[in-house]
Amino acid sequence: MTTFTAINLVKHHTGGHVDNSMFNIVEKEIPNIEPGQILVKQNYMSLDPAMFGWMTPDTNSYIPPVELGDVMRSSGIGEVTVSNHPDFAVGDRVMGMMGWQQYYVGDGKGLNKVTAPLDDESILSVFALPGLTATQGLFNVGKPQKGETLIVTGAAGSVGSIVGQLAKAEGLRVIGVVGSQEKADWIVNELGFDAAINYKSDDLDEQLAIAAPDGIDVFFENTGGPIQSLIIDRMNAHGRAVVCGLISDYHSDVPAPGPSWLNVIKRRITIQGFTMPDHFHKVPELLEKLTPYVMAGQIKHRSHILEGLESAIDGLNLFSTGANKGKLIVKLFDDEK
Repeated sequence: MTTFTAINLVKHHTGGHVDNSMFNIVEKEIPNIEPGQILVKQNYMSLDPAMFGWMTPDTNSYIPPVELGDVMRSSGIGEVTVSNHPDFAVGDRVMGMMGWQQYYVGDGKGLNKVTAPLDDESILSVFALPGLTATQGLFNVGKPQKGETLIVTGAAGSVGSIVGQLAKAEGLRVIGVVGSQEKADWIVNELGFDAAINYKSDDLDEQLAIAAPDGIDVFFENTGGPIQSLIIDRMNAHGRAVVCGLISDYHSDVPAPGPSWLNVIKRRITIQGFTMPDHFHKVPELLEKLTPYVMAGQIKHRSHILEGLESAIDGLNLFSTGANKGKLIVKLFDDEK
């Protein structure tokens, strides 16, 4: 192969449906690999809700937006096929930010070698951004203690499902907020959550009272929505809210109103916004923390696989409809290629 396909961002996302008008699909020549560079065949690519923020023109954020005309940003996993770099050998499996493209050329900065005996889908579902985000956010921000009660929104998603399982492994009572009965059944019956709440129900406050009779100590927020205020109202004194995502607001021009500050004051709640790019330097220690849970069989996952690079465009809309079941991953090549 002398050429490969890449997808460039050419129009900012300002809300609503993601479509082809925002992107330019291009064919590129595989360049000569210079000294200090590697060529990686990217086999699988991750889709994450954070991409909505990366596609906006907002420069006042935790990470610069993708420049118009540049390859769309994403993490992925692949294999080194050419190496002129002393730290990488042909055949090395690597993971990191490689963008919406079949091949990645670079100096290897930001890429991590993958040695865990798991397939690529499992690596992206557990050890890539979802697992790193869950581990950092739960342990270093949420600071869970055995016997406490944790609630996580987006609980059937790639981050939320891992947060809940890690918390269960640490001896917490875990409640998950989801958007369908199928997802509720999955997190309770398969993942071991203690309770599940469908945020589309009418009796949310009553369900919270039943699910969390002793109140809530840790709130891991991924979605936003009306249940957010109800959760804050049921938090215990000195509770911790980890605000990781607000998927319900990513398509809105005006953010939804937040919880009452009065309850934050009365209960001395700590609320901390959290994004993973601040902590990429901790990746080795986060993987060291996460790996024993995975190898002990305490972390289950499911992957939602899309076929072909171009499927990423419409695939992003699955986040807003909730139609994805598991970690959204794009498979870039047919098995025979």
